[in-house]
Amino acid sequence: MCGIAGWIDFKNDIKDKYEIMEKMSRTLVPRGPDEKGCFYSEHCDLVHRRLVVIDPENGKQPLCKENYTICYNGELYNTKELQRELEELGYTFKGHSDTEVLLTAYMKWGEGCLEKLNGIYAFGIWDNARQQFFMARDRAGVKPLYYSVVDGGIVFGSEPKALLAHPAVKPVIDSEGIAQIMLLGPSVKGDSGIFRDIKQVPPGCFARLSKGVFSLECYWKPKAKPHTETVEETAEHLAYLIRDSVTRQLVSDVPLCTFLSGGLDSSIISAIAAEEYGKKGEVLNTYSVDYKGNRENFRASMFQPDEDAPWIVKMSEFIGSNHVNVVIDTPELADALLPSTIARDAAGMADVDSSLYLFCGEVKKRFTVAVSGECADEIFGGYPWFRNEEMLNRKGFPWAASTEERYGLLRKDLLRDISPVDYVEGLAEATVNKADYLDSDSPVQRKMRGMFMLNFYWFMQTLLTRKDRCSMAHGLEVRVPFCDHRIAEYAYNIPPEIKFYREREKGVVRLASEKILPADVAWRKKSPYPKTHNPDYTKLMLDSFRKVLGDSDCRLYEIMDREMLKELEQSEGAAFNKNWYGQLMTTPQMFAYLIQLDHWLRSYDVVIER
Repeated sequence: MCGIAGWIDFKNDIKDKYEIMEKMSRTLVPRGPDEKGCFYSEHCDLVHRRLVVIDPENGKQPLCKENYTICYNGELYNTKELQRELEELGYTFKGHSDTEVLLTAYMKWGEGCLEKLNGIYAFGIWDNARQQFFMARDRAGVKPLYYSVVDGGIVFGSEPKALLAHPAVKPVIDSEGIAQIMLLGPSVKGDSGIFRDIKQVPPGCFARLSKGVFSLECYWKPKAKPHTETVEETAEHLAYLIRDSVTRQLVSDVPLCTFLSGGLDSSIISAIAAEEYGKKGEVLNTYSVDYKGNRENFRASMFQPDEDAPWIVKMSEFIGSNHVNVVIDTPELADALLPSTIARDAAGMADVDSSLYLFCGEVKKRFTVAVSGECADEIFGGYPWFRNEEMLNRKGFPWAASTEERYGLLRKDLLRDISPVDYVEGLAEATVNKADYLDSDSPVQRKMRGMFMLNFYWFMQTLLTRKDRCSMAHGLEVRVPFCDHRIAEYAYNIPPEIKFYREREKGVVRLASEKILPADVAWRKKSPYPKTHNPDYTKLMLDSFRKVLGDSDCRLYEIMDREMLKELEQSEGAAFNKNWYGQLMTTPQMFAYLIQLDHWLRSYDVVIER
């Protein structure tokens, strides 16, 4: 994994723009602390910050081959197969790095190489002979790729901060950016970088820049296909795909561990990994996160029915792993809100971000690569809103029922041309309308396909952004086997009666896991990413929020209504009677989000366009 950035300019000679490119490169040091590289030419400059994971000697970047130069962030999990196929076609290789294989695949197949890739990636390739630039992002959007169209070409990079280091890209937000922050946040539109001048290449899309003409196209989305397998056959097929994905993602030339929460998804991954390590006579290392005071203060809820701790012990003993439990105290959780904001380049998931930020920092002390269970819930229907009738049939996004309350916090002179409910519901409807259907689909199956699209392209992207930024801020690569596009394609077509086998969330995944997990773990009710239950955290967030409001240069007042902020503070959050976002962002997380928002506005010197 790495950090990439570049500048393509067809109007000017930029081969001597070292100072600008070095400034962009420095913003990405945490993503790639091991090495740096650069490429300068008349119309294309590229910089690379490397985290060494595969083939230390031959994976240096930017990598040049004939007339082509690549700048790449990611990991290919079918490198061996691709290299073998290309060798049979007459190509030769210096080593076994996926960077060289990817570049050679592009040289052979052009944009068609994307159909052959299994992995997570964001990359740019300069074709000097054609004077053309090509960049692409993986199907699930695991790796980030931002760009800004500037006079004469584009500026691109792994994170917005890299683009903002270029003089042509300004930290300005317009009404669209404000709407995203206040009506959708921490979610972001798939093509947006929040800032007016910054866009994202959406998941499964690629872009071309040729002689100053920029174009963006999508090469992948889930396709509807008939599902003819029985429940048992589906579980067997699924077990094969999951095992194959996990096994492929264990390849590393540096130390690797897994995250283990005691839940279904991380337990499956850790059990498979431990089995593979055992074949080599090695012991798997696993990590979990918890919070000081959680055992005393835990209260069961619909979203979090029990504690993780006993299940973690059970699974670690079952697979025989060397386990480390990272315990985070309340003050450090609060303190990490600010650096996690900088890591994400935006206000994020509050302490859900800051805890992961701290957790990844601890893991990095011993490991460079981790494997995690994210994204199974979005793909297989693990959340309450997949089956709760009220949430399932709610317009807009089922995890966000606070649009009008959020809008009520805004200054009345903002978003005059945006109807908040129409804006949010319109974005959700447009996403559902992209779903592919079969004529034979039942109404329930059609509904599930729409829910898949909403979760895959919105909720899952929020979690993947969190995972990428909080881990790469410490130079830790985190892999997510459930994001394998083969699993997503297969899951998209599993009928609800099979997907929710035994009337359970992710029922067919549970059935598929029975041969490798204890039965009670396989059928344990879903519990989300753990958050603190310590009441001290709520008090600390309220005190911090009051301090932010009391600062003479409080930036929140530029976006939010002063009286509404005062009411929030005086009522200790009771004036906002909905969850801010999803299952985990309740009252203390709402305060934390607003603290992050103020810090972001200050730190990035954000200009608000009215």
